[in-house]
Order: sequence, then structure tokens, then C-alpha cells
Amino acid sequence: MSHSRLRYLCTVMGAFAVMIALAGCRHKPAPAPPTPPPAPAPAPTITLNADPTSIQAGQSSTLTWSSQNATKVELNGASVDLNGSQSVSPTESTDYEAVAYGANGQTASASAHVTVTQPPPPPAPAPAPQPSIQDLWNQNIKDAYFDFDKSNIRPDAQEALQADAEFLKQHPDVDFIIEGHCDERGSAEYNMGLGDRRANAVKDYLVQLGVDGSRIRTISYGKEKPFCTEHTEACWQKNRVGHLVLATPAQ
Repeated sequence: MSHSRLRYLCTVMGAFAVMIALAGCRHKPAPAPPTPPPAPAPAPTITLNADPTSIQAGQSSTLTWSSQNATKVELNGASVDLNGSQSVSPTESTDYEAVAYGANGQTASASAHVTVTQPPPPPAPAPAPQPSIQDLWNQNIKDAYFDFDKSNIRPDAQEALQADAEFLKQHPDVDFIIEGHCDERGSAEYNMGLGDRRANAVKDYLVQLGVDGSRIRTISYGKEKPFCTEHTEACWQKNRVGHLVLATPAQ
């Protein structure tokens, strides 16, 4: 083989080798992309509500919370369920805070406020009904009793009238009537006069004790209006009386 032909073959073979090498480079697979880092854990969220938000001291409110993406929840520093509710009875207005903790160390919080008011004072007791002057009269005024056919003031009648005078002086605007009564013995005419003497004896004694005589009216009923109708000494004694009666406009 001639030298020139040999050189030609070498050139062709070299070119062919270059082509093969180039073809091999074009079909080499690209390297795999790197693995992406894991996605971060979602941040936690939480809500907190109070119902009702305003209470009176001694009443209760309900706290309700709900969390997402949390691994732990605390309510005012104490661990609680991730979702739940709790009754509270604060004695004064209080702020409540719920904190949610996530897996990536993140936190979220929510708050609720419960206002505590003091209950209104109990209503004042209704004032006791004031007794009427008639009630006071019935409670305090005593009659003066007399012996048979007498109009002088006995010691027991003096004691009764002294108490009457104290009451009457404490109520100077009260006018009254003294009725003179007798038992059934004797004539009607005689007893009318005796009843008049008895009524005026009571009046005179009260005036001596300081009661204004212009407030006093006297009347005699004799034996016409007995308080007792039995025919006994005990009954007659009830009828021998100076009876004090509260005056009214109709009288």
C-alpha cells in the first residue's frame, strides 16, 4: 500500500472516530435534579370566645376555643385540650389568653375578656305601714270607771287618765269626746245627769293634767247605750264609765 493511500485511510478513520465520539456525547443522559427540601409545617391558629362576656359576681361564663395545626394549647398558662370549652367564675374582670403551639416552634394566641360587675344592692325593705291615729288611740287610750252612783275619779281611773294625758299631749291636734255612761239602775233622767257629771269629771281631770280643754267635748248617754246587758255587778261596772272616743268630722 502506498504511503499516500495509508495516510488517506488514517484520515478517514480519525474522522469516523471523531464522529462516533461526538455522537456519544450527544446521547449521554442529564443528571437527576436535586431532591427539594420538605415543605415547612403549617403555622398553628387558634380562636377563643367568652359567652357571656359580662357577668355579675357569682355568675359563670363559658370559654370556648378551637385550634388548627397545633400540637399543644394552653389557657392562661395551663394545658388544655386542642379544642374545648371551660366554665369560669371570676370574681373580678379578667383577661383570658389561649396559646397554640405548632410543630415548627411557631405559636398563635387569642384572647377574651370577661367583665364582672357587682350585683345591685337588694331593694330596701318596704317601710312598715304607719298606724293610723285610730289605731294609736285604740292602743293607748283607757277609759275611767266609776263606783255606783258616783262621779269622783277613783285611783285606778286616775292612773288610766294620767297615761291618757301623756298620749293626748303628744298628739295636740287630736280632738275627742268623753261619753258619760251609767248602769241600768235608776231612772233615765237621773242617769242622764249622772253620766254628764262623770263625763265632765274626766274632762276636768285631763285639763288639770295639761290637756287643752278646747279639744274636749262631753256627752251623756245615761243608761241608754250600755256596753254590757247582763244584770250582774260585773256587767254594771262596765257600764259605769267615762268613755273616750276619737272625734271625727262626722261627729
